[in-house]
Amino acid sequence: MKFVVTGATGFVGSSLVKALVDVGAEVYALARPSSSPDRLSDTPLTWMVADITQRQTLRGLFDGIDHVIHAAGMLGQAGTPEEEYFRVHVGGTHNVLDEVAVTDPVPKVLYVSSPGVLGPIKGLPADEKAELAPSNAYERSKATAERMVGVYAAAGLPVVIARPEFIYGPGDTHVLGLFQAVQQGRFFFVGNGHNTCHPTYISDAVDGLLRCLERGKTGEIYHITGPRPVTFHELTTTMARILDVPPPHLQVPRALAVIGATALEGLGKMTRKRPPLSRSGVAFFSEDRRFSWAKAQRDLGYRPAVDLEKGIADTIRWYRHEGYL
Repeated sequence: MKFVVTGATGFVGSSLVKALVDVGAEVYALARPSSSPDRLSDTPLTWMVADITQRQTLRGLFDGIDHVIHAAGMLGQAGTPEEEYFRVHVGGTHNVLDEVAVTDPVPKVLYVSSPGVLGPIKGLPADEKAELAPSNAYERSKATAERMVGVYAAAGLPVVIARPEFIYGPGDTHVLGLFQAVQQGRFFFVGNGHNTCHPTYISDAVDGLLRCLERGKTGEIYHITGPRPVTFHELTTTMARILDVPPPHLQVPRALAVIGATALEGLGKMTRKRPPLSRSGVAFFSEDRRFSWAKAQRDLGYRPAVDLEKGIADTIRWYRHEGYL
């Protein structure tokens, strides 16, 4: 089987590539000319140089391909203009699906989205039927892209939507700052630390995504998450225990944290440096995110296997080996 993976140099994309190669698949990794191939330097694959935001660079790239995993995207971070998220997530996805649609035969597509399109969650864990309620620029762009993907699916394009949540593990540097803040005693709770997140270890995420591609039905959406949501208090206390440092205890009211984050964002614009705390970060630590993976279990046989304790321990072990902690 032949696979194309967009966003192949990212954490999730490169992990998918390695998993596919391990089972004997023929993998074509799509990346921009400026992307670093370091994560896949020892992986046998074929590189494709293209930019999903430039339709002409995609022409003919999917000929003879059985499956396309569209994992390319931008992570949410302070200072990124909203139109940039839309250019990549909406425009780029439109280009990929348009090119897939004119390929003969048409490959099956997995679109990697995010449960963030549902916004903050109140009450029970949200399932795939919950209404889209994005609360920031990143989420709005992903929600718009999801709606567009649904239109393609309704028109007959074989595309499945996966929503993996808060992925972490060896190889990731996006949430490294959280581990470092806990280690250095700089982390504080926004509020009382009882808000929830839903961490997903990378091996579980990869397993779930590949199940979506293999068994998912056209136009369906599947949540791929860790075993359970956890409070930020439990998350950071677990990190501290394994790092052998005192657990975080300082609590800062949300309103005060927003004022501080706003000032830091302003300073970041002047210095052209990423602020240590942003308003989107304050929202992340003071709102609830929790999702049901029951549909993925029922339809795909998905069951996350890595609990928080093991996942955090393995991640810290890798960070230490790489000199990050």
